[in-house]
Amino acid sequence: MYGRYTQELGTYAKEEAARLREEGGLRRSTSVRSQTADLLEDEKDPCAKCQMCTSRCQKFLISRVGEDWIFLILLGLLMALVSWVMDYTIAFCQQAQKWMYGGLDSNMLLQYLAWVTYPVVLITFSAGFTQILAPQAVGSGIPEMKTILRGVVLKEYLTFKTFVAKVIGLTCALGSGMPLGKEGPFVHVASLCAALLSKFMALFGGIYMNELRNTEMLSAACAVGVGCCFAAPIGGVLFSIEVTSTFFAVRNYWRGFFAATFSAFIFRVLAVWNQDEETITALFKTRFRLDFPFDLQELPAFAVLGIASGFAGALFVYLNRLIVESMRKQKTINKFLLKKRLVYPALVTLLVSTLTFPPGFGQFMAGQLTQHESLVALFDNRTWYKQGVSEDFDYLSQPQAWNHPHVSVFITLLLFIVMKFWMSAVATTMPVPCGAFMPVFLIGAAFGRLVGESMAAVFPDGIHADGTVYPIVPGGYAVVGAAALSGAVTHTVSTAVIVFELTGQISHILPVMIAVILANAVAQSLQPSLYDSIIRIQKLPYLPELGWGQEKYNIRVEDIMVRDVSHITLTSSYRELQEALMSGQLKTLALVESSDSMILLGSIERSQLQCLIAQQLGRSRRLEYLRERAQDNGTHLPTLSQDTPPKSGRGVRFLVSTMALERGSEFSLRIPLKSALKTVSAISNTDTPNSMCSYILCTIAEWEEHQLDEPVNFNNCKIDPAPFQLVERTSLHKTHTIFSLLGLDHTYVTSTGRLVGVVSLKELRKAIEGSVTVTGVKVRPPLASFRDSGTSTSVSEVTELHKLWNRHRSMSLPREPNPPNHKTQSELPLEGSPCQFSKHLSHTSADGVGARRVTGPCGTHTDTIAYI
Repeated sequence: MYGRYTQELGTYAKEEAARLREEGGLRRSTSVRSQTADLLEDEKDPCAKCQMCTSRCQKFLISRVGEDWIFLILLGLLMALVSWVMDYTIAFCQQAQKWMYGGLDSNMLLQYLAWVTYPVVLITFSAGFTQILAPQAVGSGIPEMKTILRGVVLKEYLTFKTFVAKVIGLTCALGSGMPLGKEGPFVHVASLCAALLSKFMALFGGIYMNELRNTEMLSAACAVGVGCCFAAPIGGVLFSIEVTSTFFAVRNYWRGFFAATFSAFIFRVLAVWNQDEETITALFKTRFRLDFPFDLQELPAFAVLGIASGFAGALFVYLNRLIVESMRKQKTINKFLLKKRLVYPALVTLLVSTLTFPPGFGQFMAGQLTQHESLVALFDNRTWYKQGVSEDFDYLSQPQAWNHPHVSVFITLLLFIVMKFWMSAVATTMPVPCGAFMPVFLIGAAFGRLVGESMAAVFPDGIHADGTVYPIVPGGYAVVGAAALSGAVTHTVSTAVIVFELTGQISHILPVMIAVILANAVAQSLQPSLYDSIIRIQKLPYLPELGWGQEKYNIRVEDIMVRDVSHITLTSSYRELQEALMSGQLKTLALVESSDSMILLGSIERSQLQCLIAQQLGRSRRLEYLRERAQDNGTHLPTLSQDTPPKSGRGVRFLVSTMALERGSEFSLRIPLKSALKTVSAISNTDTPNSMCSYILCTIAEWEEHQLDEPVNFNNCKIDPAPFQLVERTSLHKTHTIFSLLGLDHTYVTSTGRLVGVVSLKELRKAIEGSVTVTGVKVRPPLASFRDSGTSTSVSEVTELHKLWNRHRSMSLPREPNPPNHKTQSELPLEGSPCQFSKHLSHTSADGVGARRVTGPCGTHTDTIAYI
C-alpha cells in the first residue's frame, strides 16, 4: 500500500488533478459563453423568454415529482386503497356464504351444498385465473422477494399481469373462508406496486431506472405490505427487515417507516370513512387491566408457552414441507396433478369445508366463525371456563360458537388447534395466492387461550398478591401465544411488536418478549423458517445461512471454485468470441491478457460482446462492402424488394434494399446474435431467383469468414476494469459475508493477478449444504483443518510476485528530482524487503480481499495484482 513510489505518485496525482481542473474550466467557460449567447438571443424575442421560463418551471416540477417522498406517499396511498378494497370484498364474500347458509336452514342437505360449493368455486376460480394469467402469483411471495432483494432476477415476478393475478386470486382465496393468510402475498403485492410505480416515475426522474434505487424502493414496499395489512407500521418495518434481508442498509430505514406509517394511517381512515370504526383504533382492540396485567408467578407459564410454541412452529414447517415433498415423490399423483391443476385445490377445499360444516363436526371447533371473529373472541379478557361464554358477545355472529352444551371449552379449543394446524399446513400448499402468517397467528392465539383457561382452572380464585386477588386473564395468554407461534414459524422477533400494534396495548410486553425469544431459540435449532423452507422446496437461487458447524469454517475458496473458466483474451478473434458466446449462457465473460499469463484485466457483459459481433457482421457493414465491390467492378448494386422475394426464406441471411443503405450503422446494434452468427452452410444452400443474388451471397459468405478471423476491437466495448475477485485462501465464512453483503452472483478467484477460478452462488450453496462433490469442484482434504497457518504464503507464490515485479520493473513512473548524494529508490536491494508495488486501488471487498492495478506513465497497466 505504502510502496517505494508513494511520493512520486502523489506528485503525479496532483499534476493530473490540475490538468483535469483546467479542462473542466475550459468546458465550463465554453458552456457559459454559449448560454450567454442564447440569453442575448432570448432577450430580443419576448416569446423565447416565456418558453424558457416555462421550461425551467417544468424541469423544477418534474424534479420535485421524482423525489423519494412523493414516491413513498403514492406507494402508501395505493397500497392502503388496495388493502381496504380487498378487505371489503373479502368480508362481503364471507357474509354472502353465511347468508346462503342461513337462508337454507330448512334443509340441511342444501345447507351443506351451499357451505361446500361456495368456497370450492372461489378457490377453483382463483387457481385457474392465476394459472392462466400469471403462475408467478402463486404462493406467499416473501420467498421470491427475499431472493429478488438479494440481487437475483426472477422472470415475470414484478409485472402488471402478476399484480392483477395476485390481487384477484388472493381476494377470491381469502373470500372462500379457507385457513389462508393475507400478510405474505401483500408483501408481494406492495413490491409489484412499487416496481410498476418506479417505471412510471422514471418519466420524471431517471434515477428510478437505477437498479440500486429500485432495490431500495422494494425494501420500503415490503414494509408497506405488512404495515397496511395489519395497520402496524413499526412492526411491519421490522418484520420486513427480518424476513427479507440478511444485511439491511440503514439509509432505507426512514423510507420504510415513512411509507408504512402513511399507508397504515390511510388504511384506518378509510375504515372510519366507511363507518366500520368510530375512530382510528387498533385492529383487534383488547381491554386488559393496566394496573396489574399479570403476576410474577405467571412468568414460568409464559416461558413454557414460548418453548411449546417453538416446537409447534418447527412441526408446522416440517409438516408443510413433508406434504409437498411426498406429493412430488409420488410420480403418478404428480403427473396427474400437473395435467389437472384444479383438482387438488378443489379436493382440499372440499375436505376442509366438510369438516368445518357447522351442524357437523364444525360445531365442536367453532367452524362457523371467520378468522377475524375467532381472534376477537380469543383475545377477550373474560374467563370462559369459570362463567362460560356469556350472551353479551354481541360482536359474534354465533354467540355459542365456543360453548357447546355437551363439550367443555377445553375440548373445543383443543380440537380447534389440532384441526386448524393440519388444515393450514395443507391449505397453504394449494396453487393459489396465499400466506401462512394469519392462520399460524390464529392457532397460536388458540393455544395461548387454552393455556390461559388451564391456568384459570388451576387457580380459580386468581393470584394472591399483597392481600389482593387478581384473576387470571386468558386473553393475555392468547396474545402471548399468537406472537410466539408466529415468531417461531417465521423466525422473527418483530411479531411481538405487531401484536402490540394489533391489540393496542403493551401491558404484556415482558411475557410476549420472553415467549417469542424462547420460541425462536427452539424453532431455529430444529427447522428453517417457513420462507427458507419454501426457498429450498422451489430451489430458488438464494444463499443459505452459514450453519453452526465448525467444519464449514475450515473450507477455503480454492476448495470449491470452478477452475475451468470461460474467458476471452486481448488477442481473441471474432470467431473465438462467437464460440465463447455460443458455448454457454454466462452473463459476463472474463477478459485476460493472454491464455498463457491469464492476467485478469476485467470482465465484459454478454450484451456488450453481442454488440461487438453485430457491429462486425452487421447489416450496414455488409451493404457497405457490397457497394464498394460494386464500385470497384463498375457494376450496379441490385435492389431486392418484397415484390421479388427469394424462393426459400429459411436460408436467407439478408435482404438488400435502398432504404437499408440510409439507416446508418446504428441499425446493426439491433440485430440479434443468432441472425449475426448464422452458419455459412445456410448461405451456400440458398436458392435465389437469379445468379446475381447467388454471387452476392457467396461474396458475403467469404467476407464474413474473413471478418471472423480478425482480432476483436475492444475500444467500442464497456469493460469493467475491477470485477469482484477473491484470492485462493479466502475462507468460506468471508466469502459468504461478501456474497451476502454485496449481493453478488459470482466472483473471480485470482492468484497474484492470474485468473485461476470462479465461484458462483451454486458452488457456495453446495459448500454450505455440504455437497461440494460436483464437476469442476475440488473437494477439500479431510485433514485440511490442521494446515499450518505459517505456510499460507508459499515460496512459489513469492517467486511469482518477484517475477511479476521484474516484468514491470523497467516501467518508469513520474518522479520528483532526487536530492544529491542519495540513492534512487530503484537502486535499493529487492532481497530482504517486502515486495512493494505502486498501485491504485481499484476494488476492495468487505473483508480486506481485493485487487489493485499497476499504474504507469501511459495510464493504467493491464495487470491486476491480488493481495491479502
